[in-house]
Amino acid sequence: MLHPTDPDHRPVSVIVADKLTDHVLGQLAPGMSLPSEAELAERYGVSRVTMREAVKMLAGRGLLDVGRGRRAIVRQPDGSVFGDFLSSLIKSDPKCLFDLIEVRRSLEIQSVTMAAQRATRAGITAAESALERMTVAAAELRQGEAGAEVRFHQADAEFHEALALASGNRVLSYLFEGMALPLRESFYASRRGRALRGLSLDDMVTLHASILACVSNGDAKGAAEAMSKLIDDAERDIRAAYGTFAQA
Repeated sequence: MLHPTDPDHRPVSVIVADKLTDHVLGQLAPGMSLPSEAELAERYGVSRVTMREAVKMLAGRGLLDVGRGRRAIVRQPDGSVFGDFLSSLIKSDPKCLFDLIEVRRSLEIQSVTMAAQRATRAGITAAESALERMTVAAAELRQGEAGAEVRFHQADAEFHEALALASGNRVLSYLFEGMALPLRESFYASRRGRALRGLSLDDMVTLHASILACVSNGDAKGAAEAMSKLIDDAERDIRAAYGTFAQA
């Protein structure tokens, strides 16, 4: 039987949640069901109420799917919880967009460098498809078509996800999957700043095309330099969007 708190004064539900997390990550595969709430409570020596709280914590961490009337199911890992956290930071303080730029600079340069070295034809095709949709959406935006900007930023995020996937690094892929929504939010700010700077989305499409060309040709150094230029441009756009606020 667990005590109400451990020596660090953590609630017993947190202790159980940590133990259950270790079990889920170490012993269970996505799609598998957990034992019943009653069985789990007996296994960990706690009440069903405490066990229910622990299971909800794992659901909040993105490890379990829970629903009324059925046992909890192990989720396929994704970056949704990480993405929600980043989005909440940006909404509470837009200056976090610059923190995101710093993270992107490290991750994206590494991503395209590895993609240039490892990318398969399928990975290149996925990035080409996203770039084509960016090109089409940019043309639609010039014509004033409704929803074109949303489609452009969606395709832009998918371009970066495709390159992360092409890198062959599962951690990078996970991070970019989680960053998809925050990235799109940063793209809207970048678009405003880009317009203030007198630049168009066509310029951005050209930058993305140069990155993809380097990756396709196996030019890791060129891909890194092109991505660095894109990130520098995004930072200038966001600073323009927020004006003197961004300098504070």
